[in-house]
Amino acid sequence: MGAEIEGSSTAAQSAQDIDTNQTEVAIGDETEPGLFSRVIAAFRAPDSDDEISDRNGNGRAMLGLGNLRAKRVEDVVIPRAEIVSVPKSIGLDDLVGVFRDSGLTRVPVFEDTLDSPIGMIHLKDLALRHGFNGKSPDFDLEAMVRPVLFVPPSMPIGVLLAKMQTERKHMALVIDEYGGVDGLVTIEDLIEQVLGEIEDEHDIDEADLWKMEKPGIYLAQARAPLEEFEAEIGQRLSDDEMDEEIDTLGGLVFMLSGRVPARGEVVEHPSGAEFEILDADPRRIKRIRVLMPAGQAS
Repeated sequence: MGAEIEGSSTAAQSAQDIDTNQTEVAIGDETEPGLFSRVIAAFRAPDSDDEISDRNGNGRAMLGLGNLRAKRVEDVVIPRAEIVSVPKSIGLDDLVGVFRDSGLTRVPVFEDTLDSPIGMIHLKDLALRHGFNGKSPDFDLEAMVRPVLFVPPSMPIGVLLAKMQTERKHMALVIDEYGGVDGLVTIEDLIEQVLGEIEDEHDIDEADLWKMEKPGIYLAQARAPLEEFEAEIGQRLSDDEMDEEIDTLGGLVFMLSGRVPARGEVVEHPSGAEFEILDADPRRIKRIRVLMPAGQAS
């Protein structure tokens, strides 16, 4: 992944050290009462009928516990191409824009390229130190950078979950054998492997095709029927030629961009409406935020 640099070499060595010493935080290790050990304890064999009754609602989590042993980091990693990151030279205004546009609360910070990471910046640290007016004269990104874990793709996710809890870090960068960054994993990604997907402010109930976030702004499933969504907003988004080719909101966005846009990307409509991609994979769009032009909010 290009010439090796000092930062990437350090990251690779750190990842290798973790891989070599996985047994020190091994699954079920009673000497380290971390998050994983407590999760296992919560689902130990019940001692009485009352305990069995109390645990009836935990079936899905019980099944999910198997993922902690069976799955590895490479199975749940956010690919490199989808990582939202910033250079350490970024200005305050631009950094605020990254947080606003991505909807994330933590982003990696790098020296020259993503292969030379120096840590991450947390939205909370930025807000407490500088606010969001973008006018602070003493902006110092490096002073707010927090460390991240560097892990190999082969690490079992149960081991990583325990390590994240022990070291109180919520983000890990996945490093390949050459010291390059392959992807990113958050503690939320790991917990979802046990408990199922964790809802956030950008999630929509699967039974709902869209919901109004505020006047003129909608959170929508990409599979939402385009004709029904147009009726909801009181505006036509497709022309007669498009009507013959697309049926869904995601199909419209695909037609406008000519490809599957990445998460965080914004696709503009000729009317002035904007489609912000909240969730997508390389094959399809999943969730979209629709921002109607000012004065056209229904």
